[in-house]
Amino acid sequence: MLSRLMNFLRACWLPSSDRYVQPGSDAAGRQDGLLWYKDTGQHLNGEFSMAVVQANSLLEDQSQVESGPLSTLESGPYGTFVGIYDGHGGPETSRYINDHLFQNLKRFTSEQQSMSVDVIRKAYQATEEGFLSVVTKQWPMKPQIAAVGSCCLVGVICGGTLYIANVGDSRAVLGRVMKATGEVLAIQLSSEHNVAIESVRQEMHSLHPDDSHIVVLKHNVWRVKGLIQVSRSIGDIYLKKAEFNREPLFTKFRLREPFKRPILSSEPSISVHELQPHDQFVIFASDGLWEHLSNQEAVDIVQNHPRSGSARRLVKTALQEAAKKREMRYSDLKKIERGVRRHFHDDITVIVVFLDSNLVSRASSARGPSLSVRGRGINIPAKTLAPSMET
Repeated sequence: MLSRLMNFLRACWLPSSDRYVQPGSDAAGRQDGLLWYKDTGQHLNGEFSMAVVQANSLLEDQSQVESGPLSTLESGPYGTFVGIYDGHGGPETSRYINDHLFQNLKRFTSEQQSMSVDVIRKAYQATEEGFLSVVTKQWPMKPQIAAVGSCCLVGVICGGTLYIANVGDSRAVLGRVMKATGEVLAIQLSSEHNVAIESVRQEMHSLHPDDSHIVVLKHNVWRVKGLIQVSRSIGDIYLKKAEFNREPLFTKFRLREPFKRPILSSEPSISVHELQPHDQFVIFASDGLWEHLSNQEAVDIVQNHPRSGSARRLVKTALQEAAKKREMRYSDLKKIERGVRRHFHDDITVIVVFLDSNLVSRASSARGPSLSVRGRGINIPAKTLAPSMET
């Protein structure tokens, strides 16, 4: 009788989906309370490390590493794709990007039979248009989906070239060894679109010269129309299409005056970098990490420790800083459940991609084993008892 009761309770408490991985298995990563991590894995151009810590009731950060074919063609090209999608207002947009952006990229790469800035830009555009279709269909039943959006940071390594694309305020930072001193220098590769940055505010004013309230300082934070900190995103259709900025959308999202041109943009900033032998690794992370660590601090942590567990180490250091700012112990912060945890820190996603110069320099036609890994969180109801292996 007791054993049957225990089996029943286990069935109630343990989620049936693959979002919990058994402690002994590292193939798809491990779950430790609100922390998911994959300490080490192999991509076509070297190793990688990945970690996600959840603060929201539903994880709004989504992420992926894809390595192998970057098109649907046998001829390639081959390489590695990294994506970090920091959602806001809900998880719908970041989940949509996770399911569609890489597939869109492969489609356009196949059409052009090569990787390029144009391919990446088209993949972003197709993903934005696809999510707009979702919003259009769901608007009558679920109008608030118009106010859900996501930042979108992408890295593509192909034939010795690193492409970095971004909308929003996630960040990619390169660790490069300086030959003269042996020090590893942090070099930011991504452009950010957050109106806390003066140049971004100036860009918004130049794009909207007739609107003196395009950027507003609200509760000591700069926001576009007093609503959102990022000036570019996927989704956030309520600030791109006026027909979705009306009832039955919540009043707090509705603007007093209709707008004629999109307020936010989905156009990515894209940069191209020819990788050099002294380029050691790239840290891709949502802004939750950069709120607590500088670029150089993050690079030093990766450089001065073993590669395995690099991403988890960065997340832990950020959480320790978050606890210190609130004058509490790290061990106490870890006990706070998701939802409430968002008052202390954001969802944080980190992917560290190590660059093996021998592998990076190979032609884009060089094949290797395919890999597909996605960052994970806990999406069962918050009050459900869930297993925790936190130490």
